[in-house]
Amino acid sequence: MSIRISESWKKVLEKEFESDYFKDIVQKTKEEYLKFICYPPGAKIFRAFDECSFENLKVVIIGQDPYHGEKQANGLCFSVNNGIENPPSLNNIFKELKENYNITRLNSDLSDWSNQGVLLLNSILSVRRKFPGSHRHIGWETFTDNVIKIISKEKSNLIFMLWGNYAKNKEKFIHDNNHLILKSGHPSPLSANKGYWFGNKHFLKCNDFLIKQNVRTIKWV
Repeated sequence: MSIRISESWKKVLEKEFESDYFKDIVQKTKEEYLKFICYPPGAKIFRAFDECSFENLKVVIIGQDPYHGEKQANGLCFSVNNGIENPPSLNNIFKELKENYNITRLNSDLSDWSNQGVLLLNSILSVRRKFPGSHRHIGWETFTDNVIKIISKEKSNLIFMLWGNYAKNKEKFIHDNNHLILKSGHPSPLSANKGYWFGNKHFLKCNDFLIKQNVRTIKWV
């Protein structure tokens, strides 16, 4: 397993990569991938950063950990490769998109969002097959919490989308730098069907904020 990250992030996160805790993460992750089937593929662990450069960063969507089913996880939170059945949460995201824009999104790979400046960041960057949350002990959350702290200090006027209580708990790591924080229930059926997700209009609100900053909007669909 190789661990790589794009050049645009190396300087920003240099202190993290040189820290003892991060070296421990690397070692534990390598051991997990050698002993068990884990997702996403090793080369895609940092795909969220590879697809969204630091310079282009506009929006941060926070997930928990990767999908744990076969071929589901592709390194971007909530995203799956085309040809893989959409998880329920992704279907509900697309339903909200259609409500916002009256257009049906068919592409389940969200890398086009990343390429436009949306960081699709899972808090835990790997998982053992069929065991959700199994890599929580590795230390990924320390790293991603620090990422949130760093980018919110280094950047201004970002949009953070916090879906569900787990993501909302990350608000305490966001430095007040004229950022827009959008909070709602999680798009999973358990939350969405109780009325905590649908109608949040986060995609519209995000683009309205970008327009006010004279920044190119995100083409969500």
